Amino acid sequence: MPDEWKATLRAVDGSLVEDVRQQTLEVPDDATHLFVSAGGNNAILNAGILQQKASSSAEVLDKLGDVANAFESNYREMLQTVLSLKKPTAICAIYYPRMPEPFIQKIAVAALSIFNDVIIKQAFLTGVPLIDLRLVCNEDSDYANEIEPSEAGGGKIAKTILRLVNEHNFESRRTEAFF
Repeated sequence: MPDEWKATLRAVDGSLVEDVRQQTLEVPDDATHLFVSAGGNNAILNAGILQQKASSSAEVLDKLGDVANAFESNYREMLQTVLSLKKPTAICAIYYPRMPEPFIQKIAVAALSIFNDVIIKQAFLTGVPLIDLRLVCNEDSDYANEIEPSEAGGGKIAKTILRLVNEHNFESRRTEAFF
């Protein structure tokens, strides 16, 4: 990051999409850009649905649809609050976890598609750029544990943010994916 720039971290570990609204009250007046990475904890909160019994595939899809609808409502409201600050904004898709058991990894990736679909849809509806963290943090070394980026992963995320700031025309209100 150039010396004359500064970054302010407002993320709170364990926060949900619904908590971001409160966090926007702490955005510094001199902030020039906002980067929102939210939804991973919502996915974790809803992980219990993966253990529920179901009598049919339709029942499973119905339950997943309910989760998706609730998340979309909350995410849309959160993003509108962030955009009301009138600062150039980018949002992030949720990175995949690194589960040690292949079956659990496959289920987690499939379940996250519900949340990432909402995030990507909102990026296009609002014309904000998207950082696809699934493609940024794509190696085991990018993770400190099953669900958190390592220093190497954080470095890759920071480089992607810098590239986005330098390359994206926020005035175009055009969604563009960065990874």
